Amino acid sequence: MSPTPKGRGGPSRARGPRGSGPRPRGPARRRPDDQRAGGQRADERSELGGTQIEGRHAVRELLLVGRRQVRDVWLVEDLDGSPVIDDIRQLADEHRIPVRRVTRSELAAAAQSDAPQGVLAHAGAVSTVDLDELARPVGATLPFVVCLDGVTDPHNVGAILRTAIGAGVTGVVLPRHRAAHLTPTVAKAAAGAIEHLRFSIVSGLPSALARLSTLGVWVVGLDAGGSQTLFDLPVADQPVALVLGDEGSGLSRLVRARCDVVASIPLWGPLESLNVSVAGALACYEVARRRQPASGSSSSAAELMQ
Repeated sequence: MSPTPKGRGGPSRARGPRGSGPRPRGPARRRPDDQRAGGQRADERSELGGTQIEGRHAVRELLLVGRRQVRDVWLVEDLDGSPVIDDIRQLADEHRIPVRRVTRSELAAAAQSDAPQGVLAHAGAVSTVDLDELARPVGATLPFVVCLDGVTDPHNVGAILRTAIGAGVTGVVLPRHRAAHLTPTVAKAAAGAIEHLRFSIVSGLPSALARLSTLGVWVVGLDAGGSQTLFDLPVADQPVALVLGDEGSGLSRLVRARCDVVASIPLWGPLESLNVSVAGALACYEVARRRQPASGSSSSAAELMQ
């Protein structure tokens, strides 16, 4: 079933008759940088964070991808050998990155996550891209963007990012406020996914969603009170932005008003909701599943970062 048209400012976005499916979209007219909703300032390049990476898989992926400059790596002196630690040592040596051997107490004092697994690294901040960039195809892959609305738990954010890269998400939108950015805990929970994803930070998520909408991206909110089921989403194989809200309060009022479709996950048990990272995983893979027959293949991480 086609989503019901929503009244909003800006160009008319009327759909066809009910049941006719999503309306094809033509090329969107671009606006100058200083007029774009959610556009970036120069100082937002370092606002995302990600300068301290903790956890074995996260540090190995940091070194393996080579997307940003790494200042040093800290390893606990008596760390037990493992293939991942061997990879970290080898990659640091290949890239001539200083390796500092420290005691467990020294690393614990510097760590900001619960269990750094005996390793951390310092690197340049993860760079961000303009919001409009996320609305463009990546090779043959249509835009698939995940937007977080008030998701502040770093473990949930990290889990969502790890799922996102596995499901072929092409970009992530984070609001400047009311969202966890790339803290050491987020980076560790993401297990290296932050090295592959493209991020955009926006001053206001509602205006950013409106901008994506004008650029031809369907905005789909995930909420328990959604009018249709996630598994009957007619726009899943179109350019899509999936909006995930806070686990407690769900989508904020203004964000919900900017969604073209609000979908829910059917629940048959006694509990009323799922953890946001679990719900996000289901939604991401439902979009990925619906896209596979049309695309025939998924984009590599290297394509997403270009």
